[in-house]
Amino acid sequence: MRHLHRGGVLAAVLTLLLAGAAPAPAAGPDRYRNPVSAGFADTFADPVVVRGDDGIWYAFGTSDPLREGAGTAHRVPIARSTDLVGWTFVGDAFTADQRPAYAAPGSAFWAPDVRRVAGRWVMYLTVTDTTVSDDTFDTAVGVATAPSPAGPWTFADTPVVAPRPGAGGGYLWTIDPSQLTGADGRSYLYYGSYYGGISVTELSPDGLRAVGAATPVAVDNKFEGAYALRRDGWYYLFVSTANCCAGPATGYSVQVGRSRDPRGPFVDRDGRRLDVSRAGGTPVLTQNGNRWIGAGHNAVLTDLSGQDWIAYHAIDRADPYLDEPFGVNERPMLLDRLDWIDGWPAVNAGAGPSDGARPAPVTTGRVDARFDTADLRGWRTGSGSWRAAGGVLTGTGTLASDTGLGGDLRVETDLRLTGADTAGLRLGAVDVRVGQGRLAAGNAGVALPAGTDLGNRHNLAIEVRGRQLTATLSPSRLGDPIARVTLRLPRPANGTLAVRAEGGPAEFDNVSAARLHRPARHPVAPPRVGPVLRAWSDEFADGLDPAWRWIRQDPAATVSGGALRWPVQDADLTGTGNTAGVLLRDAPTGNYVAETKVTLDLGEETVRNYQQAGLVAYVDDDRFARLSTVAIWNTRQVEFGYELPFAGQPVYGGSIVGTPGTTTWLRLAHRVDPANGEHEFRAGSSPDGTRWTWGAVWTFPADTTPRIGLVAHGGATPAVSAHFDYLRFHR
Repeated sequence: MRHLHRGGVLAAVLTLLLAGAAPAPAAGPDRYRNPVSAGFADTFADPVVVRGDDGIWYAFGTSDPLREGAGTAHRVPIARSTDLVGWTFVGDAFTADQRPAYAAPGSAFWAPDVRRVAGRWVMYLTVTDTTVSDDTFDTAVGVATAPSPAGPWTFADTPVVAPRPGAGGGYLWTIDPSQLTGADGRSYLYYGSYYGGISVTELSPDGLRAVGAATPVAVDNKFEGAYALRRDGWYYLFVSTANCCAGPATGYSVQVGRSRDPRGPFVDRDGRRLDVSRAGGTPVLTQNGNRWIGAGHNAVLTDLSGQDWIAYHAIDRADPYLDEPFGVNERPMLLDRLDWIDGWPAVNAGAGPSDGARPAPVTTGRVDARFDTADLRGWRTGSGSWRAAGGVLTGTGTLASDTGLGGDLRVETDLRLTGADTAGLRLGAVDVRVGQGRLAAGNAGVALPAGTDLGNRHNLAIEVRGRQLTATLSPSRLGDPIARVTLRLPRPANGTLAVRAEGGPAEFDNVSAARLHRPARHPVAPPRVGPVLRAWSDEFADGLDPAWRWIRQDPAATVSGGALRWPVQDADLTGTGNTAGVLLRDAPTGNYVAETKVTLDLGEETVRNYQQAGLVAYVDDDRFARLSTVAIWNTRQVEFGYELPFAGQPVYGGSIVGTPGTTTWLRLAHRVDPANGEHEFRAGSSPDGTRWTWGAVWTFPADTTPRIGLVAHGGATPAVSAHFDYLRFHR
């Protein structure tokens, strides 16, 4: 495969440019507003968030200036927070002259991923330019270690994944690392991007070296920004897709696939693999018509109630650049609730990015012990001896909280066995403990992976919902359980919370108990599709309806046999060329859904840039939203492309909505925003006219009158015709 066509208007493009947002007003007690990075940064792209050993949350971002007008890039900026919504700048992970031996002078550091591995903190990051060649984008995955998330960070002088020459020239994009400890206790690293795709490799036990052969898990020219976690026996691979950095036309979004094996294959909700030409991907996060566009490159974290949250960057469409137009895209950090419905993740149950006051994460509870002082007030010794020093609790025997607990709860602690045979928590009358190679809850238990070192700190979490108790043990508290056990309780787990160590001492820290979150059960409803508006629709049964109007008529387009047959043109609408034909008709007023069924045989794998056909919402040649089945390099995608005038020139970007077949059903759901009169178009696609995937929203100003039409363009080689069965409007 050749290089990704970085200048192509339809190809997904990675840029070196990052982002932020205007300060958000305070939202009041227990509520917050996006962007959460506003207090310290205008831009904080590719964020990852961890909870430190001190109980404080730490966020890491891509190297870039933090504020408008600053001009100087920070080298992996770090911020800290006690509540996940109010953040302060800590400093940079690396000094201006600090780099690994293989990094070229001037190399940038992108997309960090931070985890606890083998008893220390490890950062994986992109090194953009190395000394292996004169190519300025011979990327590698580097690694650094530190005693705490705040540092100091020290580079290893050997990359985890070295630069990889590409068969089509240059170097494969060895970027965007994400580490995960699997159920087998082994450490895995996911990495890669458009040129080369996403792969996974096993890591050495210390997490510093790749071992064995890498396995491709997501197709090239579609995905990047991998983030992996494990839940309920499934490995979930979150990936970002489309253009990260097209300013006001950015359509970046997050999709997911899952697998029983960390090496895949990963498939979406409809069983479609992520590593094939017609790659699948279940939508997790996509823009919804509010201020936020280009929402992507995510991480996942869990608050003290057990609720998952997604940290990601997005672009304010009214302020898309950090400084001058077409410079650094301004991408602040946002935080939103991540729900799991029928085994699949969705942000705010599918509603997408929030723009308004929202309930804040739970970051404290009825019990919240950090052991920052020697005072053990609120605790009583049941047996043995206990002391708090250096930010940890050390002892043997039993130490109980004075706080009574009941109802649905999540309790957790960070613990380390320093001589104990077993250690853990007692909730009411139930003991949950680790040691002697097992995680046990009451009389139930499971074996720990071979080689698990409980002398390193692990997180032990217990959730009780009704009579069901679930305990998990994980090294990083980031969706990486290495053991999970469930227990049916004979009665509710009311009573006290205690820490216990038997046979010797153990260390405990960050002991908490909070009301268990209430999960979302139902997704946000998709757009309603009502009866067909016959007077506005055309079944192509008897020639072309007189209501149609051409922009640059193509005489090769004909109607026969109940279909519009249109040879794909060697023309396009993007940029300033505007040579393609557009077949348009007026749309109904108010809210409606436009639908077509298009057959376009684009084959598999071969490069046919950028042959496509589909629907278009059209104001003029420089303001349109085009939903089409399209060939983008070796992939076949459904792209919801968008062009608008900005700073004196047309700007184009797009989002990906579903997977095309040879025949694909396409919908544009139009809604008039009652607050500002904007026209909102949400895209949907289907492989069979029954199962629909709904994706991004693009908007048009209130003073425009978009028409709906059809297009077939992007290249005439090889010759192929699009067949449209109808254009229907539904109220």
